[in-house]
Amino acid sequence: MPTYEYECKTCQHTFDVFQAISDAPVKICPKCGKDVRRLINGGMGVIFKGSGFYVTDKNRGASGSRESKSDAPACPGCAAAETCPKAANG
Repeated sequence: MPTYEYECKTCQHTFDVFQAISDAPVKICPKCGKDVRRLINGGMGVIFKGSGFYVTDKNRGASGSRESKSDAPACPGCAAAETCPKAANG
């Protein structure tokens, strides 16, 4: 659930409310009882952890160095090394 930031139109008191997206917005200031408005903030960015999120990560090994993999299939029944389940595990 996101945290929304509100500001009172009268006393400029700002406060945060942790609420579901489906919840109704807060309308009354807890400090003075007047109308409030919800502020728009940037929120949090998405953080990608691990390898495989970028095109340049395709041929990187565990150490982060560039290592090219063999194009030969890991087993006789597979057409390509990229789609072979055994190639992904070892």
